[in-house]
Amino acid sequence: MSGISDQTGEGGTVEPAEAFAVIANETRLDILEALWEFEDRPVRFSELFEQIEMDDSAQFNYHLQQLTDQFVVKTDDGYDLSHTGGQVIRALRAGTYTRSPEIDPFRVDGACTRCGGPLAAEYADEQLSIACQDCGKAHGKYGFPPGGVEDRTEDEIAQAFDERVRHLYCLAVDGVCPECSGRIHTEITQEGECCLDVEVRAEHVCERCRHDLCSSVGLALLDKAPVTAFYDDHGIDLTDRPYWTLPWCVDDQYVEVESTEPWRIQISIPLAEERLTVTLDGDLQIVDTHRIECTGPTGC
Repeated sequence: MSGISDQTGEGGTVEPAEAFAVIANETRLDILEALWEFEDRPVRFSELFEQIEMDDSAQFNYHLQQLTDQFVVKTDDGYDLSHTGGQVIRALRAGTYTRSPEIDPFRVDGACTRCGGPLAAEYADEQLSIACQDCGKAHGKYGFPPGGVEDRTEDEIAQAFDERVRHLYCLAVDGVCPECSGRIHTEITQEGECCLDVEVRAEHVCERCRHDLCSSVGLALLDKAPVTAFYDDHGIDLTDRPYWTLPWCVDDQYVEVESTEPWRIQISIPLAEERLTVTLDGDLQIVDTHRIECTGPTGC
């Protein structure tokens, strides 16, 4: 029986302190890293031992058994990473616990929705923010692991950030925590100040791990069929447009609160000579859409 299994309580759970103590060892982290590097798994004991700088196979076996069941899975064909073991390696490779990179602010595509000025991205405290260089208006500030800024050009960082934001908030709106897959609770609020520089926003909090995210309500529409179809009809792939270049994603000007009990929020999306209005409920689910042609000298 492995050490981690001996520490298992009711329901197959492990005390957090005990779980972290198991991997607080360089040799055990080396074993997890070595397993991760094998393209074909499971891996035989002898193959895994050869990858670790140890002379004593009995000592190696001791460390391997401490990992087995919680971080490593033993099968008839050898050893493999468990899902939890894979999470440990992914966190280390993302730099979550080990890196604090510094990069200079850099220009990104798009113009400020308030004054038309240039936009720049800045990275600090594992968050990437985009703001106007002239008036300072925020165009989003979201978590971005250190691994996301390493070995990438500035354009690649911006693209990866946009894709990550879309992914995080699509999950959150669907009620799934992007950190632990627990249930996300979403609330709409107009109270207090916010680093996103919007008054109407959504606050997402995981009921299990308490991971929290804050977003403009417009971000909830980035993967919704009526919105993507609206752009498709104008020959535009919405995934090619960074979210911060879409005014309805970053500016209250396009948001109207129709009611708060229950919540009914209307978002106007102008495009060429048309406008799509989307009504959301308090869970950021679409309850109505309306598409009209814009007429008159002012257009949409």
